[in-house]
Amino acid sequence: MTYLEGDNFCSQPPGERFRALLERKAILQMPGAHNGLAAAQARDAGFEALYLSGAAMSASMGLPDLGVITVDEVCFFIRQIARTSGLPVLVDGDTGYGEALNVMHMVRAFEDAGAAAVHIEDQLLPKKCGHLNDKKLASADDMAAKIAAARRARRHLYIIARTDAAASEGMDGAVARAKKYLAAGADAIFPEALVNEAMFREFARAIDAPLLANMTEFGRTPFFTAPQFEDMGYAMVIWPVSALRVTGKAQRDLYAAIRRDGGTQNKVADMMTRAELYETIGYHDYEALDASIVKSIAPVITGG
Repeated sequence: MTYLEGDNFCSQPPGERFRALLERKAILQMPGAHNGLAAAQARDAGFEALYLSGAAMSASMGLPDLGVITVDEVCFFIRQIARTSGLPVLVDGDTGYGEALNVMHMVRAFEDAGAAAVHIEDQLLPKKCGHLNDKKLASADDMAAKIAAARRARRHLYIIARTDAAASEGMDGAVARAKKYLAAGADAIFPEALVNEAMFREFARAIDAPLLANMTEFGRTPFFTAPQFEDMGYAMVIWPVSALRVTGKAQRDLYAAIRRDGGTQNKVADMMTRAELYETIGYHDYEALDASIVKSIAPVITGG
């Protein structure tokens, strides 16, 4: 079945589907998918929701994660991932692309593109990856205003407020901000760059709302599994850039091999076969759809 054939995906709004997944007891696991092919592979692996990382989008465009991509560029990624997978997608909304009206525009644009949820962070531009140093924070009041604006604009989008305050304001500051953001209308909280299990548990005890954990590699957070995060009190977990990192390393090794060996003969074993690729993207379903349309309109020629 292809996305071109009527309403083949669930007609329920993506945000409502996302909420339904969170109402179950099990932690919602969302791997990062930075393009349609990655989304299809994650879907085929059995995941029920996906994450679209600003860092992964930026890197796939050859850009740093400093808030330089635009709402329209993000919508291009949302459309292909939601369309290909048919799954609810949580999207990285960075700082909201401006002030209150810009946040409202972002919410409507993301919904129109097919997003189910968004998280907005309390940094100032130029924003940084949450696991880097020297992040500059917006005031809690300014961030709360953005959350209120997002809540006012949304039709179904699930709104997650991310706070990067733990590094500079400590746990008390991060918790106070989270409570303010919830009062402004956030559905859930994303405490970024917590550095140990004790911090994750302390935050979960202090906040009565669904919580999102970020399991990024090469960051400040130690490796935890989804069941471990669930035990700590978290309802969602993302692996934001993992697929891009694996893909990037594989591509780098391929180009090095072509340059070294004069061809791809030593890398064929590392490749998806043509059959595997066609199966993943539904090539033959599109082919069959095209043939059925041609057959249905072909004229019937009678004798005479």
